[in-house]
Amino acid sequence: MAGKNTQSSGLDRILTLEIARVTERAAVAAARLRGRGDEKAADQVAVDAMRQELNRLPIDGTVVIGEGERDEAPMLYIGEEVGTKDGAAVDIALDPLEGTTICAKNLPNSLAVIAIAEKGSLLYAPDVYMEKVAIGPGYPAGTVALDATPTDNVHSVAKAKGVDPHEITVCILDRPRHAKLIEEVRATGAAIRLIGDGDVAGVIHTTHPDETGIDLYIGIGGAPEGVLAAAALRCIGGQMEGRLQLNTPEKIARAEKMGIIDPSKIYRMEEMAQGDVLFSATGVTDGNLLAGVKFARDAISTHTIVMRSSSGTVREIKARHQDLTKF
Repeated sequence: MAGKNTQSSGLDRILTLEIARVTERAAVAAARLRGRGDEKAADQVAVDAMRQELNRLPIDGTVVIGEGERDEAPMLYIGEEVGTKDGAAVDIALDPLEGTTICAKNLPNSLAVIAIAEKGSLLYAPDVYMEKVAIGPGYPAGTVALDATPTDNVHSVAKAKGVDPHEITVCILDRPRHAKLIEEVRATGAAIRLIGDGDVAGVIHTTHPDETGIDLYIGIGGAPEGVLAAAALRCIGGQMEGRLQLNTPEKIARAEKMGIIDPSKIYRMEEMAQGDVLFSATGVTDGNLLAGVKFARDAISTHTIVMRSSSGTVREIKARHQDLTKF
């Protein structure tokens, strides 16, 4: 295509601010429906808003982690192309409304989230579950591992931190499938922070344990959220491993179509999100990480965090939008 930029030397610095508008737009749209009990409607308006804003970006983008695969999602499906096609070829991982149930109930930590990386840099995987373990920065390499038991991971983090396991708090999704995991973690003496949804925020919370009180994330959640969390950790620092839950022939076949040959492979953070990565998240509801959208008579306020792996820069953007026609 004439005018297409095929350079792969890195992402344009302007995108570090432009992607904030993408998550801001989705967050505002979803926030209008928070607390109203309609998960599908909130998710749909967030998808529509994010897609509209993405198509204004000067990128040749492909969604590799999205709302689902093409036959299952009407918009922002895996493989969908977005952007003006006038910029760099990039991979995109996104969740227009991370925590749909949280938003519908107006509970903490619902976010609009996106990651952009150079072409071929983000894990291209089907929309399945992923087993995950993650910690924040400052620990020796290999402190946690999926092949280690939850008990070993808790003790390893405690040892590296120089504290007793009783001073460690583990974040786990509150799901029946985690009953044995919860029992084992509690047996170590560690505390547990159960969350109903929103495991991207759960993983990111490990990067600021002094503020969030969370040291370690363990459990099975969505693969899309896993890739997004890995992208965030690449920017902030930390360790993470993920293993796709390809436990049926149908899931294995879907994964093979995407180039995944080994269904039991453990992916390190650097394999899920390689190269130069940009990450943006805007709060939909108030949470430990970000404040939610605030509506005033003459303005809308948003709280966004934007990060870039190549520079290690973390920007916190508290914006007041007075042109309400933009939303």
